[in-house]
Amino acid sequence: MVNVSIIIPCYNHGKYLPEVLANLEPSNSLYEVIIINDGSTEADTLQMLNVYKEKNFTIIDQVNQGLSAARNTGIAKAKGGFVLLLDADNSIVNRFIEKALEIFDSDPQIAVVYSDAEYFGSRQGRWEVGDFNLQRLMISNYIDACAMVRKSTFTELGGYDTEMKGGGGGWEMWLRIAFAGKKFRYIPEVGFRYRVYAQSMSGVMRRNYANRNILARYLHHKYPDKLGHQHITNFVKGRFRTNPIRFFVKLSLLTWFNKYYRKLLAENKIIEGI
Repeated sequence: MVNVSIIIPCYNHGKYLPEVLANLEPSNSLYEVIIINDGSTEADTLQMLNVYKEKNFTIIDQVNQGLSAARNTGIAKAKGGFVLLLDADNSIVNRFIEKALEIFDSDPQIAVVYSDAEYFGSRQGRWEVGDFNLQRLMISNYIDACAMVRKSTFTELGGYDTEMKGGGGGWEMWLRIAFAGKKFRYIPEVGFRYRVYAQSMSGVMRRNYANRNILARYLHHKYPDKLGHQHITNFVKGRFRTNPIRFFVKLSLLTWFNKYYRKLLAENKIIEGI
């Protein structure tokens, strides 16, 4: 029986599959690969999916339901005791699977293992994620979906919230796991490659900022006892006490020089949140 199920939702991203799957077998004693075709319409993507179906990769077709629903479909079909969520335009590197399994074996209370990433495409460099911090996660999602999770965690807490759009299901999932008292473990190494597209970065950041506010309101409604104003106030006080100067500078940028703040975020010179 395989240890890990690699779940790859795909919606019209067929051109990236050769790169994503270059170093992955359809299945072996360690892992299986499950590709969820979430109602793709592009001919090239459908052709590429057929190519990998002939190579014995597991392809599951469904009508378009969105990223969270596609992930849930893959999790339901997973045979492994651990699930690795991988977007169809990113890729795994540096023996992340083996290292994550070693960490899981060391502590049965660990539910999620995540790592740094390497940017490629329109941006180069390293995405240094950092140790788990619940207060930081309550402000914004800083952990990518490309992480390994015990399947029993999904069985216990349920799958991704399909009401959250625009990728927000990942943020809600991490919060739900954390609020349940589960452990996260960070590997300070590059575990996957994260593609950045050649779009107008400022436009993308504006849309992401607006979308994040919508997601935040939804989360505040869903978890009023954990994401209410008092919790945010306590977090802000704590950040100010830790480093008053850095806090003041960042808050000033966010309040009075928001355009420059978004530019620094786009250039990966600061991390989001205060």
